Amino acid sequence: MSAGMGYTNLTSWRGFVFLGFSSFGELQRLLFALFLFLYLITLTSNVFIIVVIRLDSHLHTPMYLFLSFLSFSETCYTLGIIPRMLWGLVVGGQAISYVGCAAQMFFSASWACTNCFLLAVMGFDRYVAICAPLHYVSRMHPALCAHLAGASFLSGYLFGLGMTLVIFRLSFCGSHEIQHFFCDTPPVLSLACGDTRLSELGILVLSLLVLLASFFLISISYAYILVAILRIPSAEGRKKAFSTCASHLTVVIIHYGCASFMYLRPKASYSLERDQLIAVTYTVVTPLLNPIVYSLRNRAVQTALRNALRGRLLGKG
Repeated sequence: MSAGMGYTNLTSWRGFVFLGFSSFGELQRLLFALFLFLYLITLTSNVFIIVVIRLDSHLHTPMYLFLSFLSFSETCYTLGIIPRMLWGLVVGGQAISYVGCAAQMFFSASWACTNCFLLAVMGFDRYVAICAPLHYVSRMHPALCAHLAGASFLSGYLFGLGMTLVIFRLSFCGSHEIQHFFCDTPPVLSLACGDTRLSELGILVLSLLVLLASFFLISISYAYILVAILRIPSAEGRKKAFSTCASHLTVVIIHYGCASFMYLRPKASYSLERDQLIAVTYTVVTPLLNPIVYSLRNRAVQTALRNALRGRLLGKG
C-alpha cells in the first residue's frame, strides 16, 4: 500500500466501536461482577507474587526472578484490556479511536509475545537446574538472567509492533463495529476492505515465529529434562525433579493451547462470537492461572506467602 493511501486511511477513518458482550443483554451485569472478581484476584495475586519474591531473600534465584517478570508481564497485559472491557459492560457499546485501537493492539500483542519468550527462558532455566545442577549458579548468573529477560521484553515489543503495522497498513471501510471487547487481530482484520491475504500471511508468519520458535525451545529443554529425570535411579528423586517443572509445564500447556488456537488459523475459520468467548480464556482466566498454579504447586512460594501474611498479621497485632 502506498504512503498516500495509508495517510488517507488514517485521516478519514475516525475509529471503532466495541460491541463487546452487548448480545448478552441483562447478563452483562452478571458478567461484569464475575470478570471484576476474577480481575481483582488476578491483579492482587500477580502483584503479591512480585512483592513476595522481591522481599523474600530465599526467592532471589533465577527461577523466581523470571516468575516475577512473568507476573509483571501478565499484569501489564490485563491492565491494557480488562478495565476497558469492564467499563464497556457498564456503558454498553464503547468507542475507541483509530490510534487508540492501534496502541491497544500493540501493547496487548507485545505483552502476549513477551510471555511466550519468558516461558521459553523459564524452560531453559529448568533445563540448567536439572541437567547441570552443579553448574547452575555459575551458568545462570545475574548478568545472563538480565540479558535473557531484556531480550524477552525487547523481542515482545518488536513482534507486537510488527503485528500492529501489518494490520493497520490496511484500509477500513463499511462497518466500524468490532464484535469483540478489545482490538485483537482477528476481529480488526475482519473489518478491513480490499485484499487482506498479504496481511493474513504476515500475521500468520509472525505468530508462527513467536509461538513455534519459543515452543520449540521449550520442547528441546524438556526433552533433555526428561532424559535426565529418567536417569535418576530412585522414584523419589524422579518425583522431586519433576515437581520443580510441574508448575511451569502446566502454565505452558494452557498458554500455548489458547494462543495456538487463536492465531495459527486462516481467516476463513474465524468465528467472531466463538472467538470472543475463547478470548475471555486467555485475557481473564489464563493470567489468573499463573499465580494460582505457582502458589498451589510450589512449596517455596507457599512458604513465602505464609511468612508474608504472618508478618503482616503480627505487624497489625
